[in-house]
Formats: sequence, C-alpha cells, structure tokens
Amino acid sequence: MVKPNIIKTTENPLQTMEVEVFDEYGEKLVKQIACERPLTVMLNWKEIVTLMTLGSRPESLVLGYLKNQSFLSDPEAIESIIIDWETYSAAVITKENTDHLEKALKKKTVTSGCGQGTMYGNVMKQLEDYQVPQVSIKQSEIYSALEALTHYNDTYKKAGAVHGCAVCNANEVLSFVEDVGRHNAVDTLAGELWLNQESGEDKIFYTTGRLTSEMVIKVAQMGIPTLLSRSGVTQMGLDLAQKFGITTIARAKGMRFQVFTGADKINFDVKGHLKDQ
Repeated sequence: MVKPNIIKTTENPLQTMEVEVFDEYGEKLVKQIACERPLTVMLNWKEIVTLMTLGSRPESLVLGYLKNQSFLSDPEAIESIIIDWETYSAAVITKENTDHLEKALKKKTVTSGCGQGTMYGNVMKQLEDYQVPQVSIKQSEIYSALEALTHYNDTYKKAGAVHGCAVCNANEVLSFVEDVGRHNAVDTLAGELWLNQESGEDKIFYTTGRLTSEMVIKVAQMGIPTLLSRSGVTQMGLDLAQKFGITTIARAKGMRFQVFTGADKINFDVKGHLKDQ
C-alpha cells in the first residue's frame, strides 16, 4: 500500500527530564520525571480531541485514535499526517468522506482512561456481533512473553508515571510503547498495525494498566485474541472480553497469572506446582 506523507515540523520532544527533589530526610536528589504535553488532533482540519501524551510516536497515536473511534476506515485514503510540536497539533488529511464527523462528535462517552479517555459515536453498535479469532496459547508462551517484556519499560524505570503496552507473539516483543495514559499507548499500537495492514490473529496484547471496557474494545478492534495485563479487570471489561471471545489474563507477573476468560484456550504445558516459587 502507499504510505501517507508524514510531515514533522520539529523533532519529537523529550520523554523525560531531570528535576531536583528532596527525600524524607531533606536530602537533595536529582530524579527523572515523565514529560507530558497536549496534542490536539485534527481530521481534515476539524478539531477532534486534545490528547495528553509523551509524544514518542505521535503519527501512530493519532491514526490509532481516529481508527478506534471509527472516524477513519481506509488507510489507503490517507494523504498526509502533519505533526507540529510548536503548536502541539497533529493533522490527518484524508480523501475519505468525513461528513459523519458532526453526528459522531455529539455522542461522547468519558471512559475510565487516565486523563479521561473518550469514545465517540456508536463504536459498540459496530461491534455488536463481533468475535476475535479463536486461537489457543500455551502457558509456556505466556511466561516467554512476560520474560521478554522485562527488558522494556525504559521511561517507567527512569521516571515512573507512565503505562506501557506491547504487541507480542510467543517469542518476542514486536512493538512496545509507553505513554501517560494506557489508552494512548494502545491507540499508538493500533495505528501501527492498521497502517501496516498487519493481522492481529497471531498476536498477544500486553498492558501494564487495568483491563477496562475501553481497553478490551480497542484490543477487539485490533483483532487480537489474547489480552495480558499486569493489573486487574473491571466488571465491564470482563463482560466485553466474554462477548468478543478474548482470552483475558490478568495479574500477570513473573510466573504467576490469573485467567479470567478463555481458560479452555490455554494449554497448561508447564508441569509442576509453582505456588512456592
């Protein structure tokens, strides 16, 4: 496919910065903090939303956001993506008809995403009868993915205050991103998959954040059958995972995890009891 023209008027901003802090004994320390800034998203020069973000991969973030909100459906129609950090704006120019924007923007749901995520229009209606591909996964593959993920989270290790998300397979981390909100991180990865026209069928999605309805919906939109989280699951997230057929694995760290949905699709191939390890 023909990739859109990506125009950046300035380099991507810093992810972290040094600040002076004082510890509980009054001693001065130099620490890193995450750099959060606004990015106003426009589609054919119409303002859609302002996202608070680290800004590491802004072109993928805005595409994933617009695609997940059903504002865009044809990657071939995208002509250009303009990122301007001087005005903190990102404009996506497309040949696709966007007359539906006015109606969609009137219906907004504020979600539980960090920084108050939003979902527009009738996203759930479009997914009413949707099912992700039904794919099995081995217990050992879950452990392999968790081990591979320990080598990431660079910003979190330096500064904290961010979430990380990744697209993996059984052997490696294919793409990892950190942002101030988990919904930004998942949108960034969704934008990459969509623009590259990659299938999610053979992939695992990982997040450090909780599995709310918004996260489950976006993973379903990516067509990824297995969702892995270091955190927990909300009631609506669980209901939607069951509806879409997503295997949901939470509280996953080291050699421990809890399967909330899709246990029948997991091959528990690691012998022995790990409770005391």
